[in-house]
Amino acid sequence: MLLSLFRSEIQTELTNILDWWTTRMTDNINGGFYGRIDGHGNLHRKANKGIILNTRILWTYSKVFQQSSDPKYQILADRAYQYICRYFWDHKNQGVYWMLDYHGIPVNTQKQVYAQAFAIYAFSAYYEINPTPDVLEKIELTFQCIEKHSRDKEKGGYLNVFNQDWSIAKDQKLSEKDADQIKIMNTHLHVLEAYTSLYGIKKEAVYREALNYVLHIYLSKFCVRDPCHLYLYFDEDWQPTSEEKSFGHDIESSWLILEAAESLNEPNITLTARKVSIALADATYKFGQDKNGGIYEKTDASGIEIEKEKHWWPQAEAVVGYLNAWQISGDEKYLTIALQTWHFIQNHFVDTINGEWHWLIKEDGQPDLQEDKAGPWKAPYHNVRMCLEVLHRLKSPST
Repeated sequence: MLLSLFRSEIQTELTNILDWWTTRMTDNINGGFYGRIDGHGNLHRKANKGIILNTRILWTYSKVFQQSSDPKYQILADRAYQYICRYFWDHKNQGVYWMLDYHGIPVNTQKQVYAQAFAIYAFSAYYEINPTPDVLEKIELTFQCIEKHSRDKEKGGYLNVFNQDWSIAKDQKLSEKDADQIKIMNTHLHVLEAYTSLYGIKKEAVYREALNYVLHIYLSKFCVRDPCHLYLYFDEDWQPTSEEKSFGHDIESSWLILEAAESLNEPNITLTARKVSIALADATYKFGQDKNGGIYEKTDASGIEIEKEKHWWPQAEAVVGYLNAWQISGDEKYLTIALQTWHFIQNHFVDTINGEWHWLIKEDGQPDLQEDKAGPWKAPYHNVRMCLEVLHRLKSPST
C-alpha cells in the first residue's frame, strides 16, 4: 500500500510538471521554447536560449512520449529537435553552441563538452521515438566531436571547454560557480550518462569501448575518496585541486554508475559499481542529509563547511539514488530515506500555487524567489526523470 501511494503521488506530480512546461514555455513567435521564467512566474520573452535547457526539454518530451504514447509529446519533441538542429548546431565545425539570443542568433559559440554530452543524451532519447538517419547522423557527429577533440589520449579522461573551431579554450569553467579546471567530474558524469544512452540504442563496438573507458575513468579517478565522495576538479595531470564535496552529484552518480555498468553486462564491473553505488548513498546520507529533511547540495572548497541551502535537483536525484540503493541491497533504510526525501520535496519544493518546483530553499525554510523556475540551468530534467525512474522501478509495487 505504501509503495502504491508513492507511485500514485509521483504520477500526479509528473502530470503537474508537464502541464506547467507545455502551457508556458512554447515560443510561437521566434520558434522553439522561451529561455526563462523567473522565480515569481514571470515569462521573459527576450531571454537568451541555452543549449542545456533545450537538450533537456528534448530529452524530457522524448522520454515522456515513450512512457505515455500521448502524441502531444511527440510533437513537442519534434519541435525541440528541429530547433536545436536549425539554430544550435554548428554546420561548419559540428557540435552545439552554448547560447543563443531569443531570435536564435548565437551569442556564445563555445563548445562545452558537457553540452555535447547532453546533445547525445537528448538525441538518443529522440532516436528511440524517431529512428531516422538524420537523428543518427547527429548522434554520430556529436560523438565523434567528443572523441576526437576532448578525449585526452595521453593522460586519460576528457577535456572540458573548447572554442567554436574546437581549439582548446583558455577559460575552462563550466559555469560561474565552477572552478577553472580542465578535467571535472560534472563533464565526465554526463559523458558517462550520454554514452550509456548511446550504447543502449546502438550496440556497436566503438560505443561500447567509449562507455567502458569513461566508466573506468569515473570509478578510478573521481570515486576514490574515503568516505566515498567524488573528487570534483582535477588539473590536466589528474591532481585534485579542491576538497569540495557535492552531495547532489554523489547521489546522482550512485545510480548512473550502476546503470552504465549494467548496460555493459560484465559481472565484475557491475559488482564494483554496486559497491560504489552503496558507498556513495551511505556517504550522502551520513554527511549530506539534513536531519530535518532533504539533502544539502555541497560544501565549500575545504570540504568541511556545508552550504545550508537546499537546491531542487539534489532532492530529485536523492529519491532515485536511495531507491536504487534499496533495490540492490534490500535494506529498507534506503527506501525510508527515499520516501522522506519525497515528502520533503512535496512540503518545500513543489509550488502548489504557481506550479513547478522552487530552485532552492534557504536555511530558514523559505524558497528563494530570485532564482528561476525555468532557465539555462533549470529544466524539466531532474524532476521529470525522478518521476519516470520511480514509475519504472515500482511497476508492480508489492506493498
